[in-house]
Amino acid sequence: MTMTATASAHDHEYDIILSVEELEVDFPSGRSGYTRAVAGVSFDVRRGETLGIVGESGCGKSTTARAVLQLTRPSRGVVRFEGRDLTTVSHREMRAVRRKLQVVLQDPISSLNPRRKVRDIVGEGLSIWGVPDAGERVRKAMEVVGLDVDSVGDRLPGEFSGGQCQRISIARALALEPEMLICDEPVSALDVSVQAQIVNLLEDLKAQYGLTLIFVSHDLSVIRVISDRVMVMYLGKVCEIGPVIELFDNPRHPYTRTLLDALPVPDPDIELESVPPTGEVPSVIAPPSGCRFRTRCPRAATLCEEEEPRLAETSEGHIVSCHFPLA
Repeated sequence: MTMTATASAHDHEYDIILSVEELEVDFPSGRSGYTRAVAGVSFDVRRGETLGIVGESGCGKSTTARAVLQLTRPSRGVVRFEGRDLTTVSHREMRAVRRKLQVVLQDPISSLNPRRKVRDIVGEGLSIWGVPDAGERVRKAMEVVGLDVDSVGDRLPGEFSGGQCQRISIARALALEPEMLICDEPVSALDVSVQAQIVNLLEDLKAQYGLTLIFVSHDLSVIRVISDRVMVMYLGKVCEIGPVIELFDNPRHPYTRTLLDALPVPDPDIELESVPPTGEVPSVIAPPSGCRFRTRCPRAATLCEEEEPRLAETSEGHIVSCHFPLA
């Protein structure tokens, strides 16, 4: 049974808020060439869930997130948010959509204007749209992320720690009362203890506001805690999508197994069960033919070189792109 990630037989049971189909993002490379950073990515996001997107640096996960937001315009494909294809709307129309589709970026300090007061940063979107009760909504947004507007509202971002700046960024996004929040590596620049605080905050806000989240990270430990489903990417392609517990306990793609085996285990007596990949990650400028992971995969065969595997459902809601999936 072969399908795209947006065509699972079980998807009709869910309210799909975002549907991405055959998304491609090209960047100029050299005098007349291009690099395809995202190559035919398809997935759905169900209303109220958290989809984690994970993979090594350079795999295309952040570019995929930016393409969903139309911050990076896709070269091809469909990004359908609440039934509307965002790739066909104008910049003016996209501004209106972003009231429902907000983002929290990786570097919390550089994403805030250093010359503006915190209350003005959080309320910027409300001011642009002329929301009448902006002051009260700024107060509420700051309170839910643990900040008191009376105490810190007139201070500048440079007076805060990285974790506090990320809380300000989240408050700025929440002030517009969005339907979906896209978090692009939101905790990677923070200390581990602060990471836990921000992840717990996002979980609480998701339950409180009924938010839908896309959470991009290279950290599998964070992905496991916050996600309902996980999408694994490698070299611009989707390798595997599945429920978080099922994917971590029973990965079907050799690359997913490799990522999980790389997680540190606090026991020196535990032996590695799988064969680690060989060689370096190929260049996205000239990816391998067929399966892009074949040059490092211990299960690779001639078929992997000649034919690109397609996403297929191996069990309910668990989709993998591999000619020889793990049992």
